Amino acid sequence: MKKGINIWSFPEGTTIAESIRVAKAAGFEGIELSLNEDGELGLKTTDKEVQQIRRQLDDEGLEICGLATGLYWSYSMTSEQESNRIKAADVCKKQLELAAALGVDAILVIPGAVGVDFIPGSEVVPYDKAYDRALEAITKLSSEAEKVGVSIGIENVWNKFLLSPLEMRGFLDAVNSPYVGSYLDIGNVVYSGYPEHWVRILGSRIKKVHFKDYRREAGGLHGFVDLLAGNVDYPAVVAALQEVGYTNYVTAEMIPHYEHHAHQIIYNTSAAMDAILGR
Repeated sequence: MKKGINIWSFPEGTTIAESIRVAKAAGFEGIELSLNEDGELGLKTTDKEVQQIRRQLDDEGLEICGLATGLYWSYSMTSEQESNRIKAADVCKKQLELAAALGVDAILVIPGAVGVDFIPGSEVVPYDKAYDRALEAITKLSSEAEKVGVSIGIENVWNKFLLSPLEMRGFLDAVNSPYVGSYLDIGNVVYSGYPEHWVRILGSRIKKVHFKDYRREAGGLHGFVDLLAGNVDYPAVVAALQEVGYTNYVTAEMIPHYEHHAHQIIYNTSAAMDAILGR
């Protein structure tokens, strides 16, 4: 397994070039970038700008290990509003296009939500409607993924949807595409289950993995803590990943970042991942 870091682990406003430089200095092999509404890597990013990012990566000898986006919290494939669902699909298509141009093998996709507690005023969608809409959208998008040779990784997030590994497995099998799999977030599982169970149940369906840690007794978003400071049984997780033959990137997503000496979390995370991976 290779060791990556998500760009959200850096303070807001950190440039891609600076994030790449620090990630390399901290000992990471790859960095996961994020598609935003605008900015360096946005919905209107040009081919020339993409090639500039690729040169920045090449100059530092760092790989791009994934392409995430937070835009699915604004544009949902399960929304009651058709215009919102169309926008979400368009975001995914742009994400796939940029991933192919950047040389990324898989993107992180949130397939919608039933409800989102940490976003005030977010709509609540009946579970059965959400499931049908998400399945229809991802099935259609799977053909777009196949065209560009980039996989869609469905992330398990706090969206009150696809709540168990059995349900996630069933959803992926219903899509029935080699270009759609799981983007398994280890820390997001802990409040309601055991990530090593998810690893074994999803098996070869896992396209990418996020490393986070979570302390159950803290509860809510405050439960996310530094790697090895929470309740994730990382020896069991690594054993399960090895058992199912996973050899792709494990990418740390450290949110929130430190208020002071913010880059220190990057170095601390790198050291913790070395311990977790037995390096």
